[in-house]
Amino acid sequence: MLIFPNPCASSEYDIVKQRGLNRFPIRMDNYNKYKSNKMGIAVENLPIKLDIEPTSMCNLKCHMCIVSTTGYKGKHMSYDSFTNVIDKQTGVFELKIQGLGEPFLNKDFTKMVKYASDLDIWTRSTTNATILDENDNYKKIIDANIGELQISVDGVKKDTYEKIRINGSFDKVVENCKLINAYQKEKGVQKTRMWTLLQKDNIEDLFNFPRFAKELGFDRLTISMDVNGWGDDEWSKINSAKKVELTQNDIDELLKIAKTLDLDLTFWDISVKYNKDNICEWPFTRSMISADLHVVPCCIISDPKIFTFGNVDDFNKIWHDVYQEFRENHLNIKIPEVCKFCYEK
Repeated sequence: MLIFPNPCASSEYDIVKQRGLNRFPIRMDNYNKYKSNKMGIAVENLPIKLDIEPTSMCNLKCHMCIVSTTGYKGKHMSYDSFTNVIDKQTGVFELKIQGLGEPFLNKDFTKMVKYASDLDIWTRSTTNATILDENDNYKKIIDANIGELQISVDGVKKDTYEKIRINGSFDKVVENCKLINAYQKEKGVQKTRMWTLLQKDNIEDLFNFPRFAKELGFDRLTISMDVNGWGDDEWSKINSAKKVELTQNDIDELLKIAKTLDLDLTFWDISVKYNKDNICEWPFTRSMISADLHVVPCCIISDPKIFTFGNVDDFNKIWHDVYQEFRENHLNIKIPEVCKFCYEK
């Protein structure tokens, strides 16, 4: 078993969470209900965390993404739909505004972040950084007070990066990373994190990623050591050959390099599976709303064509009623087919 530091919420997360609980009694009441509940088939509380997909469209065709490998057709969520969900989900204190697509393609993305942040909901998202420079997006997202913006950088060289991030410009991403990191430092905040998906096409750059992150102005780097399952057989077949494994010596060496750079280096490993003694908490605490307003189980199964609970207009009924069979199956380790990727066989 590998030993390494995982990404963790910042101190700002705890501050925003508590401020929101104190500010909104209905949120505090929901949180208290959540804490008093045991993982059960029925729950009294609404979700305390939520994922909302602002768009399922993307401007890149990365070969490890379902958008490019399955011909997925995307759409944008409207600002009014977003605010309607937030206004009804009164128990949420953590929000990921992210899904299959590139969030900045939705012209209202930064407005969405600001709307949630102004309600003391801690927000995070992920971007490929290709259009951060357009319309001052890099300034708008920092000024919207996002909790954390994860920026995907999968190569330290142009040829490696552009082989993975098809249609992406390495030079543009480098420039945009420097722009946003300089701007946040000017504002005296730390919002960004470089996120690298390790795979066979970039493994030769492994020990160069920490230094490259620093060159781009990042203070935090997470190396992800696996790709998600998506619940799609064709996607899984394509990507199984791209996975790589690190040794403990690799991790220790990377941490040593990061320490000399004063870089906060963490790792994300989804190869550690759930089991009967450690079941997935998503059905009991969290849900996801897709860009086309479907309620889906989680960010891994985010394509409604794979699985949907129904339309978001019926969310509260879905959460309290329709979810019950889904929760019962998890509790009894009768794991739904779409969830088996995350569980021990």
